[in-house]
Amino acid sequence: MNDLSIFPADIAEMSVSQLANLPAQQLVEVDTNLDQAIAWLKAARTKLDGALDQRFGAQGRESLRADGRDFGTSHIKADGLHVKFDLPKKVSWDQKKLKILAERIVASGEAIESYLDIKLSISEARYTKWPPALQQQFSDARTVEAGKPSFVISNNSEV
Repeated sequence: MNDLSIFPADIAEMSVSQLANLPAQQLVEVDTNLDQAIAWLKAARTKLDGALDQRFGAQGRESLRADGRDFGTSHIKADGLHVKFDLPKKVSWDQKKLKILAERIVASGEAIESYLDIKLSISEARYTKWPPALQQQFSDARTVEAGKPSFVISNNSEV
């Protein structure tokens, strides 16, 4: 990060209105420095998480296995520390295979909702290419809301 004229503690103490009223150059500085700080913190967090896994991960996994589990939370004592080790279960489903199974469930006369959570969606790119008559059929099921705005600011000389 470059030389700061507004420090992170100053930003934390400022109201949204105060930040909005900063001179243009300071607004660019705050935006740039926060982006750099976020990137640095994400990289540092990733590195520390890797170091913690290297140091305590094997003990945490062994503690889970000793309890007959592959996933979950265990507590270990190591190097004078109490370490809460959490290894979550991450499940993914093969969509093509699920579609085949869903078709079998429907063909057997069963209610698919008894077995599967169904979420239907239509990509906006696909929807906008449809003919108006087809769009009209789906319009009652479609809600359009504004997302979170994003901004990229820079000095005029940098454009």
